[in-house]
Amino acid sequence: MSFYSWRPYVSVAQRRANARKEMTKLAKKGKNIQPIELDGRKIATSYWGKAWCDHLESFSDYDNRLPRGRTYVRNGSVCHLEVQTGRVEALVSGSDLYKVVIEIAPLVRKTWDAIQAKCRGQIGSVLELLQGRLSNHVMGVVSDRKEGLFPQKGEIELKCSCPDGAVMCKHVAAVLYGVGSRLDHQPDLLFVLRGVDAAALISADMALPTATAAGDALAAGGLADIFGVDIDPGDAPLPAKTKKPRKVAVTAKTSPPEAPPTAVPATMKAKKAAAAKKAKGPFNPKAPTGAGIARLRKLLRLTMAKFAAALGVSAASVQRWEGIKGPVSLQARPLAALVRLQDEHLRQ
Repeated sequence: MSFYSWRPYVSVAQRRANARKEMTKLAKKGKNIQPIELDGRKIATSYWGKAWCDHLESFSDYDNRLPRGRTYVRNGSVCHLEVQTGRVEALVSGSDLYKVVIEIAPLVRKTWDAIQAKCRGQIGSVLELLQGRLSNHVMGVVSDRKEGLFPQKGEIELKCSCPDGAVMCKHVAAVLYGVGSRLDHQPDLLFVLRGVDAAALISADMALPTATAAGDALAAGGLADIFGVDIDPGDAPLPAKTKKPRKVAVTAKTSPPEAPPTAVPATMKAKKAAAAKKAKGPFNPKAPTGAGIARLRKLLRLTMAKFAAALGVSAASVQRWEGIKGPVSLQARPLAALVRLQDEHLRQ
């Protein structure tokens, strides 16, 4: 084959078969494969996913290559896509398996400060923000094409291992659309990509827990659970002093009081009750409480962030639940997830 001739055509079916083999090899080596799989023909359906795709299409220089990228992402050619801080790494199946790297500059501090200032007092929870359920003003601020979270063309560096000399090849375009699809299910990745914390947008006066909910959630251990970091135990409050039991003087004329005959049965009863409670688990799905949720999380040895991820909710929701004294009203999905986690633990 001469240098200027086209490479032999490879059908989509053959591409997929070749890609599956390569992905299987990588998975066996321990790589966490994260393919882009669309549900239907639409690349993105959520607020954040569609906003990302609209932002890409606003760059006129990308017009001639984006259509091929849409075709590639729709036919399942993006075999792996991982979003990191300031970086997207992907593998795209074409005539060969190509590696794509997209580097994105961190959000300028001045821009991030301006976004926070414009949104101050209007965002009460990260969940509302990520679901795009806030006012048009707030969502307009954070998704503004020039002064919002989305990167400008000059802040994006594109690399692909394919032989195409164009900066915006079809494989890169497919990955950029793949990011939009990924934001449908994990909108928090946009904040990860730009190197900022979504929680910083929450108003301080709206985010502070109530006096009754503060308790253990803001203690040293609670902060470690929320952010997944170790807190110096030297900063933790000292345990409260307990009074020593009074000693009963024993003389020759008196003898130590005998244990009541019900002491042994009472101990056995307590052990049986404890065993029964353990078998049922710390969390009662029929009457969920904040204390029960906290006990289950600590039994599983999970931070609030990891526990929230397992339930499909935000860490702020877990913190709020655990701070509630008494019954907690839960939706069907997180309740079912809590029951599943407890059942899995009891089966071990």
